[in-house]
Amino acid sequence: MANQLKGADSGSGQGLLWLFGAILAVQGFGSAVTEAGWGTSFGVAALMRAAHVPEWATLLVGLAGLVLLGVAARRHRARGRVERQP
Repeated sequence: MANQLKGADSGSGQGLLWLFGAILAVQGFGSAVTEAGWGTSFGVAALMRAAHVPEWATLLVGLAGLVLLGVAARRHRARGRVERQP
């Protein structure tokens, strides 16, 4: 029973890593591209501009998203290896 709970918990946590990683990557890099190309901001970038945060901080948000996606991919690959072993 403990194994079932552990597997279910890691699956939902894994899904959240993918979700938050994708959201942060799109918000961070998308905002930077939008500001550079069209001179307007949205989402996280708009909130950061209102708080007087430097423009390069949106790239840090995008980078954080990529890090979360990398962690999620690594955990997914490691879990696949564990499940294949007898």
